Order: sequence, then structure tokens, then C-alpha cells
Amino acid sequence: MSALQPHRKRYWLTPPCDDPAALTEQICTVCEVYEATPVLAAAGTRVTSTDEMTGIQALERIHPSLPMGPGQVERVEFEYRRHGTQSLIANLDVATGQIIAPSIGPTRTEADFAAHIAQTIQTDPEAPWLFVTDQLNTHQSETLVRLVAEQCGIQEDLGIKGKSGHLASMSTRATFLSDASHRIRFVYTPKHSSWLNQIEIWFSILVRRLLSRLSCLSVQELRTRILAFIAYYHQTSNGAFHWTYKGPPARS
Repeated sequence: MSALQPHRKRYWLTPPCDDPAALTEQICTVCEVYEATPVLAAAGTRVTSTDEMTGIQALERIHPSLPMGPGQVERVEFEYRRHGTQSLIANLDVATGQIIAPSIGPTRTEADFAAHIAQTIQTDPEAPWLFVTDQLNTHQSETLVRLVAEQCGIQEDLGIKGKSGHLASMSTRATFLSDASHRIRFVYTPKHSSWLNQIEIWFSILVRRLLSRLSCLSVQELRTRILAFIAYYHQTSNGAFHWTYKGPPARS
């Protein structure tokens, strides 16, 4: 029998490649962080993969689902009532596979993300922190630069947003935030390369095991169920993800 499955498909996006060498370097940098995580963790550095899942709907199924049976899949009610949405900001501890200091709220603004990073740091306030995340503008914001400068005791003038110094542009802010000399720093995945961010693997687990079947009456219940799932996941998971990808092969 053929191993081909023509009835199946999945979406794929090839990252724009204006500079192949730079893209390869970015990919390899992220993979090197993952490879070095056991050594970094042993030395006290906290390595996390961080991102948001936005627009999570609190859906109430109008009728109960019908349970699975022999030869019959579970049937989930098609019609539902909406009770609002929430955004989840989560950190995956790359060394342990645990979810650290999740934030759940109605928005995911620049202030929300910076507050999330601040509460994460407070779980181990003296440790070095390394956050793997994407290049969303809220991940390269003025608020985040000022937070990192404060937490790291950096006294220099940060400049003026849009005009000068570290705050001049997204590029200069990203350079500051990824400075390897800082106790708290960020490593950015290339654009359109969310598959490099390990938290996305965990988000897919959350969708499959909880959200796709969930029926709830309010955003409060939605938050409670997500937090309960995180606690359950910690008790039942097999630990860290086994990351084997090391980057694109060298080309002659």
C-alpha cells in the first residue's frame, strides 16, 4: 500500500530569504541556545521559550458532546455561544519542559508583555534569564528596554524613542535587548519561523488536549481551566522537549 496520503495537507510558509546567510545565522543561534540549555541551566541561567496565544474563545457548546464508542468518534456540538476571549502569554522552561508564570488576560499589549516578563523574572530574581521569542513589536518595545535596563542596573542614557540611542528604532531596541553582556536578554527567531520557538509545540498540545473540546460559560472559567491544565501537564508530562534540529545544512 502506498504511504502517500493525498487527502491530507497542512499549511507551510517558507521564510522570505533576502539574506540567506543572515537567516541561517539566526536559525543556528536559536538552535545553539537549545543545545546549550543543559549547561546553562546547570550554571543557573533560566532559558525560556516565550510567546502569546491570542483570541482564545470562551465557547459554550449549546448541546453536550456525544461520547466516542466502538467505531464511532466523539461528536462535538457544532453550535455554540461566545462569552469573550482571552490572551495567554506563556514561558516554556526549555530545560524542564515546565510552564513558568503564565499570564492570562483580555489583551496582549506592550505593557502586558513587559509585565509578564517582570513577573517571570521575579520567580528567580537573581538568575540570568534568556528569552527565546519572535520579532513581534511588543517584544522589542521601549517598555521592555526600560524594564531590562532597570533589572540589570544599567545606568546609561537609553535615548528617545524614534529619535536617538537604544530607543531609536525597533532594530536598536532589539540590539539592546539581545546584548549577550546583559543578565536578562532576548534571542529572536527569524520572521515567519514560529516553528523554531518551542512554546509553539506546547501551544499545539494545549489546543489538542483542552481547547478543541472545551465548553465554558465565561472567561473566568476559561482562565481556570487553562491554569488547571497547566498544573495537570506538569504532573503528567515527560519533561523537556527533545530538540534535535541544528540548522540548515552547509551548502558548497
